[in-house]
Order: sequence, then C-alpha cells, then structure tokens
Amino acid sequence: MIETGKGAPASRSALLDVLTRKPAERRPIWFMRQAGRYLPEYRAVREKAGSFLDLCYNPELAAEVTVQPLRRYDLDAAILFADILVVPHAMGLPLRFAEGEGPVLGSVRSMEDLEALRPVVGTHEVTQVCRTVGLTRAQLSPHQALIGFCGAPWTVASYMVGGGSSDRVLAKVAAYQRQPWFGALIDRLVRESIDYLSAQADAGAQVVQIFDSWAGDLIGTELVDFVLKPLAAIVAGVRARHPNLPVIVFARGVGMAQRRVAGIPGANAIGVETEFELSDLPKDVVVQGNLDPVSLLAGAEVVASEVKRICASVDRQRHIFNLGHGIRLGTDPTVVGAVVDAVRRCDG
Repeated sequence: MIETGKGAPASRSALLDVLTRKPAERRPIWFMRQAGRYLPEYRAVREKAGSFLDLCYNPELAAEVTVQPLRRYDLDAAILFADILVVPHAMGLPLRFAEGEGPVLGSVRSMEDLEALRPVVGTHEVTQVCRTVGLTRAQLSPHQALIGFCGAPWTVASYMVGGGSSDRVLAKVAAYQRQPWFGALIDRLVRESIDYLSAQADAGAQVVQIFDSWAGDLIGTELVDFVLKPLAAIVAGVRARHPNLPVIVFARGVGMAQRRVAGIPGANAIGVETEFELSDLPKDVVVQGNLDPVSLLAGAEVVASEVKRICASVDRQRHIFNLGHGIRLGTDPTVVGAVVDAVRRCDG
C-alpha cells in the first residue's frame, strides 16, 4: 500500500463519501493530469517505456505512473493513466503521438468508415488498460479511490473526424449539417464508452469520469444533441450495469449550461472549468474543481490565496477539490504540494 505524504490520511475514502452524499472526514482532492511530465519520476518511466502509447498499454508501467503522485502528495484518489483516444484506437483506427504535435489518428467521415470499426470489448487495448486498473487498485490504500475514465462522444468524435487534430471545424460542420453518419458515430461512441467504462469498473475502478473537453464548442440544439444527451446516455448505461458506481461528468467550457449538466439523471458530480463560479451552481449539486492550472505557475502564495477563496465558496461536504483543467507542463511539483497543504489547512 502507498504511504501518503504530508498530513494524516483519512481512514475511509473521502471521495466516495462526498460522491455518495455521506459525511466525509475531509474535503477530497485529486488533480486532472496529476500523473505527467511535470514529475521527474514520470519522465524516467516514460523514457523507459518508449512512446506514449507504449506506456499506456504497458500495465506495469502505467500502474506505476498512476500511483506516483500519491507517493508525493496526500491525495484522495488516483486516476487511471490512459488516454481519451483509447476507444477509437481499440475500434481499429490507427493512432500515434507525434512529438510536439499531439495525436495523429485515422479519420471517420462516412457511414462506410464507421461500419468498418470493431467493438472495443475484448480488444488488446482495452484488455491492457483493464490490467492497469487491477494492478493499480492493488497498490492503493482503502482511503485512496481509483478513478477510471473515458472521453465523451463529442470530444472523441471531434478527434476522429479531424484525424486527431485539435481543430474541430470538420466535426462542427458535420454536426451543424446533421450528417447521418455523424449522428451514428455519436451513438456508436455512446455504446462503446458504456462498454469501456463497465470493463474498467469490473477491473476495479471505484469511480468513473467522462471527459468532454471540447463541450464548449457547441451551443443550442447542437449542445443538447451532441453533448448533453450523449453524456446522459452514458451515465444511464453505466449505472444500469453498475448501480453503485459513482459517475463524474466534466463538460468543459459550457458556462451557464453547467446547470443543465448538473441536471443529468444519475450523475454524482460535475466537474467545473476555472471560468465558472462554483457558488453559481445549485446548492444540492456535488461540484468538482476549479483552481486555474495557470495559477500554479504563479507560485505557492498565489495558489494558497486561490485555494482559500474556492474552499470558502462551497461546502466541503459537496466539494471535490481539483483544477479547472489538467496540470500544465512546467508546473513546479512543490507548488502542487502547496495546493494540497492549503486545502488541508482550509478544513483544519
């Protein structure tokens, strides 16, 4: 079991308590991208593994980088080390990560392209990720929850249509035109995501999060049809198979539509981007967030002040402290520790 860093660990999972609305011993905290290039120990494992994908599909090494942050910091959860593009890769699209350029992914731009893809269940990619889940769970203490995840249909489809590009114009055009193949792609990704998250739960994940990183691209009926409805369908599908599995929904950038995200039936919590005030959400909603990742580049004094402000804005029994997005490359690991210490002081 992992020995946590500074501070006395809780005797039970604060994250699971908050998500299931039980009294929590403390405000849970974890970070998006908490395992990554800002940590020298991660960089050492990455060099050993070779490529990013080689690391993702090596269960022993992926489990190692998943737990590394919990050796440094008094965190309440580990998040599985993988990538949101595991699903399209498992479906048969070629994928590689070009250094300094991001993902290069095969594209889907027709019904024929879509029909050529295979189901994710039983694929090498999903099997290896689930092995990572099992190996990681065995290394965690009872108070440290393990979070599995997937990318949301709109975000994943954006990459699939764009061939891996972060330019979502092609996907947005297909959405606006209501191309039949694009609607079918979204529906297919809902089904595959349910299967993928269920496999992670079967392997030992105790919480799952759905990342819709580009949800803010869409408004109006497109937001409803390609973001909100698919998210709700995944939550319903996962909860039908795993009724007691908490689900966090992170629809980044949707602004006031966060209230609609908060209304998704069955979702246990919503992740909130930095630009939205947690206090503006209904008081009966469990919220996750939302410290600005850029503030960590400004130093420990700045983040201590920001942490105090955020903690004061929301009751700790319905708050999971996190960032508004992932930890940025170049972040000083000691400042990450300062964030954790500041959260503990707020509730001390």
